[in-house]
Amino acid sequence: GSINTTKTSANVDAGFSMVTYTGNVTEGATVGHGLSKAPELMFVKRRNVAGGWMTYSAATGATKTFTLNSTEPAYTSSGIWNNTAPTADVFSLGSNGAVNANGGTYLAYCFHSVDGYSKVGSYEGNNNADGTFVYTGFQPKFIIIKDIDAAQSWNLYDSVRDTNENPVNLSLLADNTNAEASGNPIDFLSNGFKLRDGSGMINDAETYIYIAFAESPFKYSNAK
Repeated sequence: GSINTTKTSANVDAGFSMVTYTGNVTEGATVGHGLSKAPELMFVKRRNVAGGWMTYSAATGATKTFTLNSTEPAYTSSGIWNNTAPTADVFSLGSNGAVNANGGTYLAYCFHSVDGYSKVGSYEGNNNADGTFVYTGFQPKFIIIKDIDAAQSWNLYDSVRDTNENPVNLSLLADNTNAEASGNPIDFLSNGFKLRDGSGMINDAETYIYIAFAESPFKYSNAK
């Protein structure tokens, strides 16, 4: 990239990298992410001043952004990703100080899907207790879900805290300090997950993004 990273740690097989860089307030600046494919989900955080976790999702595209620490929906901003989608080598930046202030120091987490291990994607909710089924190709162990059309929280589900049979009910929210809550149930299935509630948090008639990781990675999932 046009900005040299100060440190990169990448697990190409797992589709995940961590990158640090120093901004130059130049529109169209690029940063190498260290992966073999274009990231489908990225979180970028300025480290030397207070600020939000700017989020890129392939589902919303590079003309929009939103934040991990907020309930806000995706909104249009050319100053974050410079209206340019990531490539297999780099991601692009606008001149917004949240991602590219002159001398600002930043951390980026980058993810792409890996067959049998992780899935980054989106789905359309149906506002019904017989909810949308989302195919991942494996039984999930951990899922994060966010409504990108409306102001809703980032919902975290896993099979470690909730070890009973389906549905999985216990959720945590990434954007606030709320205690663990029960509700908005999901079925963790052998090849994906199914929403079991019409709540706006996970299954209104809107678009949602998600990232899921496998219970038994690399195609050795057990049915539940």
